[in-house]
Amino acid sequence: MSKKPKKLGNKPKDFTAQIFKILSREPSKSFNYKQIAAVLELSDTKSRNEIIRDLKILKAQDKIHETEIGKYQIISKAEYYEGVIDMTSRKTGYFVCDELEDDVFVPFINLNHALDGDKVKAYIYNRRSSRKPEAEVLEILERKKSEFVGVIDVQKNFAFVTTANAKMYTDIFIPKNKIGDAEHGDVVLVTLEDWPKKADSPFGSVIKVLGKPGEHNTEIHAILAEYGLPYDFPIEVEAYANKIDTSITEEEIKNRRDMRDVLTFTIDPKDAKDFDDALSFQVLENGNYEIGVHIADVSHYLQEGTILDDEAYKRATSVYLVDRVVPMLPEVLSNFACSLRPHEEKYTFSAVFQLNNKAEVLDAWFGRTVTYSDQRFAYEEAQSIIETKSDVIPAEISLTGSEYIVPKPIVDATLKMDELAKILRRKRMAAGAISFDKVEVKFNLNEEAEPIGVYFKQSKDANHLIEEFMLLANRKVAEFIGKQKKTFIYRIHDEPNEDKLINLQTVIAKFGYSINFKSKKDISNSLNNLLNEVQGKKEQNLVDTLTIRSMSKAAYSTENIGHYGLAFDYYSHFTSPIRRYPDVMAHRLLQYYIDGGKSVSEEEYEEKCVHSSQMEALAAQAERDSVKYMQVKYMQDHKDQEFLGVVSGVTEWGIYVEIIENKCEGMVRIREIRDDYYTFDDKQYALVGEVSKNIIQLGDEVYVKVKNADLVKKQLDFHYLRKRE
Repeated sequence: MSKKPKKLGNKPKDFTAQIFKILSREPSKSFNYKQIAAVLELSDTKSRNEIIRDLKILKAQDKIHETEIGKYQIISKAEYYEGVIDMTSRKTGYFVCDELEDDVFVPFINLNHALDGDKVKAYIYNRRSSRKPEAEVLEILERKKSEFVGVIDVQKNFAFVTTANAKMYTDIFIPKNKIGDAEHGDVVLVTLEDWPKKADSPFGSVIKVLGKPGEHNTEIHAILAEYGLPYDFPIEVEAYANKIDTSITEEEIKNRRDMRDVLTFTIDPKDAKDFDDALSFQVLENGNYEIGVHIADVSHYLQEGTILDDEAYKRATSVYLVDRVVPMLPEVLSNFACSLRPHEEKYTFSAVFQLNNKAEVLDAWFGRTVTYSDQRFAYEEAQSIIETKSDVIPAEISLTGSEYIVPKPIVDATLKMDELAKILRRKRMAAGAISFDKVEVKFNLNEEAEPIGVYFKQSKDANHLIEEFMLLANRKVAEFIGKQKKTFIYRIHDEPNEDKLINLQTVIAKFGYSINFKSKKDISNSLNNLLNEVQGKKEQNLVDTLTIRSMSKAAYSTENIGHYGLAFDYYSHFTSPIRRYPDVMAHRLLQYYIDGGKSVSEEEYEEKCVHSSQMEALAAQAERDSVKYMQVKYMQDHKDQEFLGVVSGVTEWGIYVEIIENKCEGMVRIREIRDDYYTFDDKQYALVGEVSKNIIQLGDEVYVKVKNADLVKKQLDFHYLRKRE
């Protein structure tokens, strides 16, 4: 006899999460099923019976106890935790908590007004219909952000603001009296003020009108406002900075090591305005080399407890957008007093090393100095000396626009330091360092900041020369203090997560590459081999990006765990105090300890480390958004052009394609691939045609055209044309 089919719609409802939430809100109070039904606004017999059933289940699981017949109270050890909400773009989220091994799914109905990044208290429960646990937000402990950028839709008596952020699942309601000067269609910055329990949208008010969508300055200011980053200094901070005495005095020189007579020069990008590091070079009588790494002495001017220092700490970093820099320090310091400009005396903080021909460090000295820069080089000029061994700088790469001759001592110093830097780099790689020379996308801009061309920036020997000596200074300063067991600001980088590496292996296997998991050293070696092998290949940018994503994120901390990516036991940031606040703190602590100071409060400095790491992350997101914005803007003018791209991502809703010639990435929706009906095969990480069995997978080369370039969402949509034969 065949079984009767189950009737649809009669599935019993699971009220455990709601019951638990009600009891959690008032842990000292007992409830019966009628009181719970009343809170949930349920009066039908079926629902009440299901509540009675779920109360008994929770009691059997020791999550609640019966205080008297029919009355229940929460047991305090029940499964609720504090953590952070990580939203998806599909109105659902995940609850992320250090105490839990895996992130827990949060359905939309269980978010209870929590937004992406909010710190919350949540209840974890197992649905009877599923083996996987789910979470419900019980309380929002702290909003990650209260200010949002979006486009305002003004109605007769109210307005709504819609953001372009895919993780922001709601618009924001603006009452008529809080619209301010905003007009329909403006991009605005709003603050979230309240979210009534039964309201679909939070209530807010307009703080600032940023301009019209699509206008260049509007979109750049919107990027900064989205991450809470400023784009100008308060008047009182500028005024304070302008009053600082920036003169070089004989009195102050007496307190420093005078290195003005030692050959010193800078090597920086050709468009740099702030030069925060210089190198000095001299051959010693014993045949060894004294190389000084001289860093702008920002802490001399930036005094603790001033409004200028408070502002620098708040910003924590300069922000490098495609068309501008938002500096950490006002221009009077960043571009003038602290910038190691050619033919000017400057106060510096230095790490001076004695090295032999094997690039072994025989001696190190740290302290305050006064220096004089004899020459300013662009990277291209220094590279010309290294490649040609010539003292002639050709007109086409010269900073002056004319050919000129470099003095012989500077040529000799450049060539010897390049030689030593290459030895330092080889040693670092042999110790297990990973070489990330990721291609950087850069834009040629016209006077209106419109992108008229795309080019790629890659590190060459001149870049590596500077990099190696900066790394040496950062490492040796950290080692000097770390071995004294005193509190310091370390730049730490944990080992990669094995699950992420396994995911990386799955992807790169499609291109014929692999990772050796035998040991930590084998992993490092195989990652370096991978990054070398993809050089110049179509999949390079994809593999570089995925490899970086598989790494842990570097951060600031007082707890030293070493730096995995650089293969250093000790590492700090000491060499860029004009643009990074942790470097300023490192300078202050180093001088304090040189003067015999006792170890400072670890707790106080850990808090500063966390803030600096957070601001660094926000700045990086803003920088990425500005690149995406420029890429979309560039592609707007190339809508009729056919491009060859590489499939850089495959999902159930479509494929992502990265154009080879300019690294712009866009999406092709699955339904718009017309040559077949495609479905997503998660095992192959590919789309498979139902009829033709054609496969479109990661790394395939395809031709696309721009369908839509949305400046506000910073999003490209492509038409799929065909696969490359």
